[in-house]
Amino acid sequence: MQNPLARSISRLSLAWPLLALVACASKDAPTPSYQAEMFSTGASPFAHNYDATSRETCEASRRALLSQGYVTTMPQPDTVDATKNFQPAADTHVVVSFHVVCTAGENASNTSIAYVNAVQDGYTLKKSDTSASVGLSVLGSLSLPIRSNSDSMVKISSETVPAGKFYDRFFSLVGHYLKTVPRSSPIAGENVSSEALAPSLILNSPELTPTPIVVQTPAASSAARAELKAGAASAVSAASPGASATAVTAATPASAPMAASATTP
Repeated sequence: MQNPLARSISRLSLAWPLLALVACASKDAPTPSYQAEMFSTGASPFAHNYDATSRETCEASRRALLSQGYVTTMPQPDTVDATKNFQPAADTHVVVSFHVVCTAGENASNTSIAYVNAVQDGYTLKKSDTSASVGLSVLGSLSLPIRSNSDSMVKISSETVPAGKFYDRFFSLVGHYLKTVPRSSPIAGENVSSEALAPSLILNSPELTPTPIVVQTPAASSAARAELKAGAASAVSAASPGASATAVTAATPASAPMAASATTP
């Protein structure tokens, strides 16, 4: 009969390899990336303060990205999105996506904060071979292999660009464009009062009274022209009475000798 002590020792000898494997696995397990997030209240490397409004800061950010070859999407008043493509190798493709959010500042009305985030996505070229066979019944069991190759880009990584000089250079360029972007200064407000005019002033003012326009019909205009011609003729006859007497004498020449004989005894 086996000794109980020897039996327990044999069991422990079998369990030691398992315990060693568990210890090695727990020791080599990587720490999750999110555990490094501190969420501290200090200055953020992804944010920068500017002495400008949020709209002006976003406009300067858009111009800064456009000047570096980024393609911007439809801009919003407080958001700018842009992308840029890179190809470090023949079978490697990298896309950098830039995201900017502009908010109002904390201390003054004409200040703003730009929050920036850039994500780098990596792609690689994947080749896949496909084959097929075609059987010809006429020739028997003859099969012809058909092969085709297809290439496609496969996403292999996605990482936020870490804080550093990359964002510092962007913030510096935005500050440069803030000095060149046309900026409008607000006009100081004044109390402007207006008074409505009284209705009597509008109705009794000769300058504001409209002049009526008389439109005549064709018949009325013809009658008016006839009256004007008759008045002109009467005015000419009243102005020259001697001419009318001469005209009457010239019209009756036989009456003059008869009047002379009547007056002779």
